[in-house]
Amino acid sequence: MTTSRITGYYNLSIAERRAKLTEAAGITREAVDAFVEDGGLSVEAADHMIENVVGTFDLPLGIALNFLINGKEVLVPFAIEEPSVVAGASFMAKLSRASGGFHATATDPIMIGQIQIIQLADLNAARLKLFEHKDELLAEATLADPVLKKFGGGARDIEVRVIDDSPIGPFLVLHLLYDVRDAMGANAVNTACEKLAPLIESITGGKVHLRILSNLADKRLARARVTVPVSELTIGFEQYKGETVRDGIIAAWAFAACDPYRAATHNKGIMNGVDAVVIATGNDWRAVEAGAHAYAARTGRYSSLSTWGRDASGNLVGTLEMPMAVGIIGGATRVHPAAQAAIKLMGVTSARELAEIVVSVGLAQNMAALRALATEGIQRGHMSLHARQVAIAAGAAGELIEKIAARMVAEKIVRIDRAEELLKELRNN
Repeated sequence: MTTSRITGYYNLSIAERRAKLTEAAGITREAVDAFVEDGGLSVEAADHMIENVVGTFDLPLGIALNFLINGKEVLVPFAIEEPSVVAGASFMAKLSRASGGFHATATDPIMIGQIQIIQLADLNAARLKLFEHKDELLAEATLADPVLKKFGGGARDIEVRVIDDSPIGPFLVLHLLYDVRDAMGANAVNTACEKLAPLIESITGGKVHLRILSNLADKRLARARVTVPVSELTIGFEQYKGETVRDGIIAAWAFAACDPYRAATHNKGIMNGVDAVVIATGNDWRAVEAGAHAYAARTGRYSSLSTWGRDASGNLVGTLEMPMAVGIIGGATRVHPAAQAAIKLMGVTSARELAEIVVSVGLAQNMAALRALATEGIQRGHMSLHARQVAIAAGAAGELIEKIAARMVAEKIVRIDRAEELLKELRNN
């Protein structure tokens, strides 16, 4: 990677953007071609991925620029249909460069498998027996995936919980903590849980019921922080003082921190960035979403995933911590050509590195939304991009798209009926 700063990228043609991408990322044109037209996924390949295939469904794929993460330049692929997300994240990444960009870490890739044990005569005795046989259980679970074992993965520990407020009466849940290395890990963990069922029944005298991965991956966290000087916050918003923008962002975060109605939208803004990268890399965005929102409610009240404040020098400081179950091997990541190209574009060599990029993107997107809300409002930048979609939906093509979009934004009326009126007017002229 030479740089993620490509001046004027937005104004280039699609062909020119692809050329710049290969140059900046140091990858071949063939790698970038996986993003072209059909997204690199043939109907024949899709037919082997899911059931009842009749075709494929494309999303726009954009490149977020300017990201400096742990000192490394990163061009980040976004698969998303919502306007302004790529631009917002890219701009916030640009502002963060003045203080070294994003600093991110990720924990070991430990996933949790849950095994429900019912029909127990003595729950507490059964619980202790499971701990007594811990080494045997871990050894058996590790045998479930010899490939992961070869690369240093496998079962690491167990936790055993008593569930005593269930509608069906008390039961035990064994948590199998499993290191999945560079995989997302669902298949490995589910297989290990299945393999342990007979042994657990033999140890406890109970019956194993459900045995499945948990998507609340709170042992597999990714964390990012960013510091933005006050002077940078006014770029593009020169009518505002930097301190005003900073304090507005902090006040907007405080709203999300204490009100679940606001927190839901606040966290959705974070996931705009997170999901876009997770989808582009062929990972399970639904699992990441489920884990994020469950983690946001871990205290018993749904709240913000991020925090915003100021340091001793008056700089804006943001942090984000969330579960991040993503992988670079297995599943669609290995099957989908565009997902492979996305991994190659970012220069990612481990699941941990991918998690650090994704959480940094989520923090950047959160800052973009809060900065807009705290100043001009979310609609100005968002609607100018949304207007193009409305113009296309009304039937506009070619240069008429930009003309109609510009008129609607100027009038502050971005609706399909107005777009149709303008299209008719321009065609008549």
